[in-house]
Amino acid sequence: MADAIESVRPAWVEDSLFPFESRFVAIDGHTVHYVDEGSGPTLLLLHGNPTWSFLWRDVISALRDDFRCVALDYPGFGLSTPKPGYRYLPEEHADVVTAFVDTLGLERVTLVGQDWGGLIGLAAVQRRPAVFDRLVLADTWAWPVNGVFHFEYFSRIFGGPLGRLLARRLNLIVNVFIPLGHRRKKPTAAEMAHYRRAMDTPERRRASAVFPARVLTSRAFFAEIEAGLADIAHLPTLIVWGDADIAFRRQERERLEATFTDHKTVIVKGAGTYVESDAPEEFVAAFRDWVRRPVR
Repeated sequence: MADAIESVRPAWVEDSLFPFESRFVAIDGHTVHYVDEGSGPTLLLLHGNPTWSFLWRDVISALRDDFRCVALDYPGFGLSTPKPGYRYLPEEHADVVTAFVDTLGLERVTLVGQDWGGLIGLAAVQRRPAVFDRLVLADTWAWPVNGVFHFEYFSRIFGGPLGRLLARRLNLIVNVFIPLGHRRKKPTAAEMAHYRRAMDTPERRRASAVFPARVLTSRAFFAEIEAGLADIAHLPTLIVWGDADIAFRRQERERLEATFTDHKTVIVKGAGTYVESDAPEEFVAAFRDWVRRPVR
């Protein structure tokens, strides 16, 4: 078990919205914040951009009576602090997640990955195949997308100089992505405040500003993950998909279905990118129904 390090949870984190104990652990020079709630089979919940473990609050509250729910913040996101010189690249985040799994000594884990968390988590699964038993993938991908106009356009607009400037100066990624990614349940002012306060300075916003450009420039990392999919394609997989997502389309879902042959797909009508936060009751119901299946 990891040794805890001293760190103070900010006063702006409201216990009523995030009713979990904040824990902190040193990982390769970073101070990584995480929650570790409940007992039972372990779920490792990984967020995307520009979210943090706060994204999983409703899922954790619903599942912690029966599962051990572990959710971390990547360095620079949420309540985690990066070491000097960290570049916030997805490949670096994958290194941190892998080291986090090792440090906590996690075993028999179900990866639950959303958006970038799916791709980053799959990298960790490929590096530690003996640790992971199952996969839950929600609105994500796992291969290079260079040449696909849908992703090229997004990456060049939001990942270009103007997009990065607006992200750092105006918190553009939080202010645009969070509302757009919730199509069924509008985030409250208090919920938006928890995303904004986690990135309340231009320096803190670098973490979210980096991701859009990496959709294209991390091609080698994505190709590495794509090449390793065959080794983990046998794992039982639940695919939960918000069909009103403007980021990930039917094409991405169908490719995941073709890759993971032992899969079940649940489509959540009208839900957006952050389906686990946009429709948490349906997400939890889909997971509980699927997880009753025995692991082969």
